[in-house]
Amino acid sequence: MATDIHTMFSLWQAQQPLVLASGSASRAKILREARLPFETLSPEVDERVLEGAVAGGADRPSRIAATLAREKAREVSHRLPGRLVLGGDQLLALGHDIIHKASDLAAAHVTLRRLSGHTHHLHCAACFVVDGDVVFETVSTARMTMHALSDDFIARYLDTVGEDVLGSVGCYHIEGAGVHLFDRIAGDHWTIRGLPLLPLLAFLRESGYLCR
Repeated sequence: MATDIHTMFSLWQAQQPLVLASGSASRAKILREARLPFETLSPEVDERVLEGAVAGGADRPSRIAATLAREKAREVSHRLPGRLVLGGDQLLALGHDIIHKASDLAAAHVTLRRLSGHTHHLHCAACFVVDGDVVFETVSTARMTMHALSDDFIARYLDTVGEDVLGSVGCYHIEGAGVHLFDRIAGDHWTIRGLPLLPLLAFLRESGYLCR
């Protein structure tokens, strides 16, 4: 396996690929684009229970994202001793309210109607774990300001993108048609897509997983 990994990913120095503790297509796509070798294993955690256990405060959304990323990675790590496991989570906060993924296109329309004309925050957390121990974690936040969306615009947008939006907390993918929703964006590109990639790559280089 090591020979195949190093042939395909010449920057990767470890003997085994990274483990992504997530079923997220967006995070997997980011890792593929960065040419990082990885395997996926979905974590068995109850996200709503973990979210409910995080105490209140102005920074609660970012702490929730960090907790979910950490516990996802830890759960998978306990099943794969010795492996480097990456957990991630993205949380959308509109004021004091947390917005979750829409269950269907009707719910997506309601979400977009709610976000229309407002600034929301995307809190994106990532965590590396080995044998249940956190070796690195980071949280990044992006400010996303939507222009005022008419119901006709929302309907046409959802007709264009379809159920693909159900995989995103804000019902958009900024690298695609979702860019049409926004007036202003302040934040890291990868944070918006679901994984704060640059600090993760820095850790991998500093720790010898990637060639420096």
